[in-house]
Amino acid sequence: QVQLVESGGGLVHPGGSLRLACVASGFTFSDYRLSWYRQAPGKGRVQVATISSTGVKRIALNSVAGRFAISRDDAKNTLYLQMDNLQIEDTAMYYCNWANSWGQGTQVTVSS
Repeated sequence: QVQLVESGGGLVHPGGSLRLACVASGFTFSDYRLSWYRQAPGKGRVQVATISSTGVKRIALNSVAGRFAISRDDAKNTLYLQMDNLQIEDTAMYYCNWANSWGQGTQVTVSS
């Protein structure tokens, strides 16, 4: 059974940083591409970043380029999203994704 468990969200001031983590189980983590998505209140879910099985990274959302970084630790079956210089518009629920599987999400709130 596939499980994706996100953590690391919270309340932060503009300009602050957070590091999200997603621990995966139930599949061979190192073999697959993984992604982070986010969903702001009243909006659809959008892809933020993706990383291939070989570590090739792509930021899919222009507004976070230069501020967010995706990474993975295959030894720990963990996907990360480092978020720096957070802005109010980054407020959203953040989700880890593999194939058709989703975690429960972790809430990021940026507020002054």
